[in-house]
Amino acid sequence: MIISIVGARPQFVKAAVVSKAFRENGIPEKIVHTGQHYDTRMSEVFWTELGLPSYDINLEVGSGSHGKQTALMIEKIESYLLACDPLPRAILLYGDTNSTIAGAIAASKIHIPIIHVEAGLRSFNRRMPEEINRIVTDHLSEILFCSSDSPVNQLETEGITKGVYEVGDVMYDAMATFSEIAKSKINLTDVIPFPEGDFALATIHRPSNTDNIDNLNSILSAIAEIGMPCIWPVHPRNKKKIAELDLPSNLYPVEPVSYLEMLILLSHCTKVFTDSGGLQKEAYWMKKPCITLREETEWIETLENGWNVITGSNKSAILDAANNPPDPDSWKPVYGDGRASVRIAEIVKKQYAY
Repeated sequence: MIISIVGARPQFVKAAVVSKAFRENGIPEKIVHTGQHYDTRMSEVFWTELGLPSYDINLEVGSGSHGKQTALMIEKIESYLLACDPLPRAILLYGDTNSTIAGAIAASKIHIPIIHVEAGLRSFNRRMPEEINRIVTDHLSEILFCSSDSPVNQLETEGITKGVYEVGDVMYDAMATFSEIAKSKINLTDVIPFPEGDFALATIHRPSNTDNIDNLNSILSAIAEIGMPCIWPVHPRNKKKIAELDLPSNLYPVEPVSYLEMLILLSHCTKVFTDSGGLQKEAYWMKKPCITLREETEWIETLENGWNVITGSNKSAILDAANNPPDPDSWKPVYGDGRASVRIAEIVKKQYAY
């Protein structure tokens, strides 16, 4: 049995395609939901929408400080794993969340092999909790699946060469799988709160932006001058804060959107403003200029030819990037061919003799 541990919405999307590939390859799997994301629009809608197999258990950890949340996850994941008879052959972890590092620590202590999807990524900013999560998880993993050659090379510099595979990006698999489904089920007018036309899409949720009023005001001030409406699906953690702000008239905060709704927004928008990681890739695949409201990115391939521009919260840099889109002819494919999940399943099947 492979135990896949998920807890945040990007992991639900990745699990949708990897779990499907596991089923098609006869690999038995159970999904453990840590409850890191628990709002209906951030969690349950993904099971309904993406056809994920039912999770075996929801640990219902909820929110809290990084230490408190991660510690509770470690305790609950360990108890779950020890109750398995026999112990799982491996656990599979995605990305860089607290659910990921908690699963890695719990499994490593009881000698269960770890599979890490999206291994080798580095922002080289250890003030980001995600960076610590990535590094620790990679160094505890037995199998490491990388999205491109850059993370493979990074792992080699850290002395990790065994069990490393470049397979492509499972998020690209998901986008390729669900884009047509999204178009058949959702109309743009059902998602945007303004008339059709040019618009921007924003996701702003990192504490470095939302908990720093100067940074947030600088970002919002820039968005006020982009000359088009901007839709902002707001993370539940930031609802109260947003309600207290004097927002630009062209900025439309909305409830969190589902994955299919996000694909529709991406396919129709003109540009993207984000401090997310995954959305940088999805914007690139959709050939949408991306303005990254951070000081660094793990997805360095997206920076080529100006498709993704790192601006931080600097207003002038944000507007300069927004007003100078890349040459459409400079786009080139990165991160695989949409079969990363198939390759992952084939390698896991061979490794664990399924």
